[in-house]
Amino acid sequence: MNGKTNGKVNGTTASRNVIVVGAGPTGLLLAGDLATAGVPVTLVEKRPHKISNLSRAFVLHARTLEQLDARGLADELESHGRTVDRIRLFGRLSVALDTLPSRFNHLLVIPQYEVEKALERRAVEAGVRFVYETEVTGLRQDAAGVTLEVRGADGEAGELAGAYVVGADGMRSAVREAVGLPFPGKSVIRSVVLADVLLAEEPESILTANAVGDAFAFMVPFGDGYYRVIGWHRGRNVPDSAPLELDEVKEIVRLSLGRDYGMHDARWMSRFHSDERQAPAYRVGRVFLAGDAAHVHTPAGGQGMNTGLQDAANLSWKLALVVNGHAGTDLLDTYQAERHPVGKAVLRSSGGIVRLAMAKHPWTLALRSAFTTVLNGVGPMRRKASGQITGIGFAYRAPRGSHALVGTRVPDVALKGGRLYEALRGGRFVLVAPTAAVRAYGLGDLKDLKDRKDRLTVESWASDRRTTLLVRPDGYVAWAAESPDAATVETALAAALGD
Repeated sequence: MNGKTNGKVNGTTASRNVIVVGAGPTGLLLAGDLATAGVPVTLVEKRPHKISNLSRAFVLHARTLEQLDARGLADELESHGRTVDRIRLFGRLSVALDTLPSRFNHLLVIPQYEVEKALERRAVEAGVRFVYETEVTGLRQDAAGVTLEVRGADGEAGELAGAYVVGADGMRSAVREAVGLPFPGKSVIRSVVLADVLLAEEPESILTANAVGDAFAFMVPFGDGYYRVIGWHRGRNVPDSAPLELDEVKEIVRLSLGRDYGMHDARWMSRFHSDERQAPAYRVGRVFLAGDAAHVHTPAGGQGMNTGLQDAANLSWKLALVVNGHAGTDLLDTYQAERHPVGKAVLRSSGGIVRLAMAKHPWTLALRSAFTTVLNGVGPMRRKASGQITGIGFAYRAPRGSHALVGTRVPDVALKGGRLYEALRGGRFVLVAPTAAVRAYGLGDLKDLKDRKDRLTVESWASDRRTTLLVRPDGYVAWAAESPDAATVETALAAALGD
């Protein structure tokens, strides 16, 4: 079987190998990051090697685009998609994105398969080993590593050995099940219909959504002539397996949007139910969960793929430091501490949007009306809502006594050598300091700086800013100080980057 191993992966001992399960966007970004950092990676996928054009996700938000920019992929993806600078919901609610403090002050409408193609190419170029048509059947772990039990397409059993395993294998995660983690939650709405269709009439907006009475519909273009339609009707609570005809989709769209835009020639139609679930832990020993394996929520707000990609960006550099011997394993505990609260917040926000869309009773309709009025009229609340939906508003808890910037996201600030997110490429930390301070530090005199070049880039502010920042590979502040001396900088670098 092509997934079988005897403790060796591409000639490297399994003591450093990381096994990523699931070749969706989350798994591909994580595997590519690790391989770029010099970590041997095996990516296991149950499906044959094929990127489907029938994927559900179709939106990239600002924070995710920043993460992809740090990997040199954002501009390419922007050329394949269409930008939207305003989200409109419930007819009256309008969330402007063009004022976001980001280079990507919009959302990008782009099908998931385009994201997967770019991430897969990057992973292949970085040296990730792919094992397709291989199903996870069990898992054993101890202090030395993890053994993944697998079965190939021919039914032959085998094992893969590694230092760590990351389950990015979706809502029905075999990895999560193998470590015995529950997935508490519930189904929020049932019998949601999906269809990819051609339209005789082009909608007025790129992104079209509305709820009227018992019906809700959402339409967005794929860019290849087809539109993705998502619809729901309160009175049609049927099993996911029930047959779906285009006439039913048309009726839901007419009820919600006023007309069906002459939709025809559906290339794919399906029903699904939308769950809200979150694993209580994202780490069990040497096993981690990311993306839909860790949390699932309604498609409202388009945050699913985005949250998973940001999980991967948070975990990858931490695993790389530990596997490469530069940090202790306690660094890995920060993945749970930082990402679990974000997953919980996304469940709340996406769930809130869908519950407002489902409002039926007079008091819930009144609540929706009051909410939209307040959000439209109160700037701070509107900015908070846009920050949460787009991901740029999230920050991580900092240790007590830290500089106020520690744990916050750093925008794409101008540096003398270019942009910050260009400097982040390669998965390195970036030390940003005033030009005069960089000279004063005599960076060549900082302890072992040459030995850290695989993990550290040093840049100067393009402005006259005085703060010195150490930016993590995922674009958050690891450490900051005002006019520190060289010894203080060295201490910070040693703490963050290790030996």
